[in-house]
Amino acid sequence: MAKLRDCLPRLMLTLRSLLFWSLVYCYCGLCASIHLLKLLWSLGKGPAQTFRRPARENPPACLSDPSLGTHCYVRIKDSGLRFHYVAAGERGKPLMLLLHGFPEFWYSWRYQLREFKSEYRVVALDLRGYGETDAPIHRENYKLDCLITDIKDILDSLGYSKCVLIGHDWGGMIAWLIAICYPEMVMKLIVINFPHPNVFTEYILRHPAQLFKSSHYYFFQIPWFPEFMFSINDFKVLKHLFTSHSTGIGRKGCQLTTEDLEAYIYVFSQPGALSGPINYYRNIFSCLPLKHHTVSTPTLLLWGENDAFMEVEMAEVTKIHVKNYFRLTILSEASHWLQQDQPDIVNKLIWTFLKEETRKKD
Repeated sequence: MAKLRDCLPRLMLTLRSLLFWSLVYCYCGLCASIHLLKLLWSLGKGPAQTFRRPARENPPACLSDPSLGTHCYVRIKDSGLRFHYVAAGERGKPLMLLLHGFPEFWYSWRYQLREFKSEYRVVALDLRGYGETDAPIHRENYKLDCLITDIKDILDSLGYSKCVLIGHDWGGMIAWLIAICYPEMVMKLIVINFPHPNVFTEYILRHPAQLFKSSHYYFFQIPWFPEFMFSINDFKVLKHLFTSHSTGIGRKGCQLTTEDLEAYIYVFSQPGALSGPINYYRNIFSCLPLKHHTVSTPTLLLWGENDAFMEVEMAEVTKIHVKNYFRLTILSEASHWLQQDQPDIVNKLIWTFLKEETRKKD
């Protein structure tokens, strides 16, 4: 009887793991079936249109706008990867490091590059696999450990030991992990529309609505097919993400210009440009939940209430993992793309958080 009691926790853990992976693969198959039907529907309407993809040889002018900063490159010794970033503000000022989400790149921080350069050395990074940063071929090169190490190495290469760290979406996930693993590197943490990683993994298993909103996490587990579906109809999925009524930038926000949208399409239409970013998702289920999850850094969490991909309730739950000053601001009528949607309000909230004295929780 005693032996059975000893084995019971391990048995429950095994059963929970089996249930979890069964859910992942079953939902993955369901999502793949739905997208296959979408492909067949598109082919039925017009095969030529489905596979139409105009050549884009030159980047839009907005990507070389000098008011956004200077394009720079740094090669990391250990990994050998070359990273691209755009920097604004004088060298020697405190570092503000900006980490974008999916499907974005450094340009999603254009409003913040202009805003904070007066008092910070603002660096908007192209993460591993994105934009002009090197993109390793193999899936295992995009594990969370690699992404965390990248940010640590970037900081060292830039000549800084700490920074104000701001992340959105996947960049928010990485920002949480940096604050957990290397708290000494983060003066203040600002996350936009992404909950604490453990909150996300626990919430998604208990709430079917979030499971549905996160369907792309499961669809992206499939090899090559997600990249193909993203590119058909001249990147219609990408355009829909940023401009549609359901998932796009809010109607009362700063709409993407035609040139802004073309900048995104240009970057992701380059050969192999989608595989690296989607490989982030192909590693996530093997890395979460985290064993260590406490955040000891003063934290600001900003959230667009109309986020089509994340339930707002996760934002409230996140505070239990932050053992320091924590502020949550939820913006009504704002979308998932918050720093592009409501840049003036977001910038004002960030300034307020940066300038106020924050005291650790008792």
